[in-house]
Amino acid sequence: MTKLITFLNGPNLNLLGRREPEIYGAETLDDVVAAASALAAELGLALDPFQSNHEGALVDRIQAAREGAAGIIINPGAYSHTSVAILDALNAFEGPVLEVHISNIHRREAFRHHSFVSARAEGVIAGFGTQGYLLALRRMAALVSA
Repeated sequence: MTKLITFLNGPNLNLLGRREPEIYGAETLDDVVAAASALAAELGLALDPFQSNHEGALVDRIQAAREGAAGIIINPGAYSHTSVAILDALNAFEGPVLEVHISNIHRREAFRHHSFVSARAEGVIAGFGTQGYLLALRRMAALVSA
């Protein structure tokens, strides 16, 4: 049976390819989802992609993942640094969680150095551009098949 991976992207990630390309690159979120979906299929997984600029919508989607997702890959964007609500929702999810950041948050402004989500994540991938999503997907495949 194909395992479902919830693939979440937070605020401003809908602007990938147009927002600060010197930091985030030229690929769009649609490009990322297409590449990740193709890799997921190769790995025997299915992707459930979702992006929102709204914290509550992300919390709702994390809660919904409890009903059938094997794991969650999340780029919480700026909510990494502010959202206890997202952390609490992730803590209620029983499967593995991987956190992705396109940029290396530790080389940026000091306020970006802390992530609430990291306290729940099995792993954090940061600074590898959009390839970080594919790295996370490969790791997730190993985690959910173990």
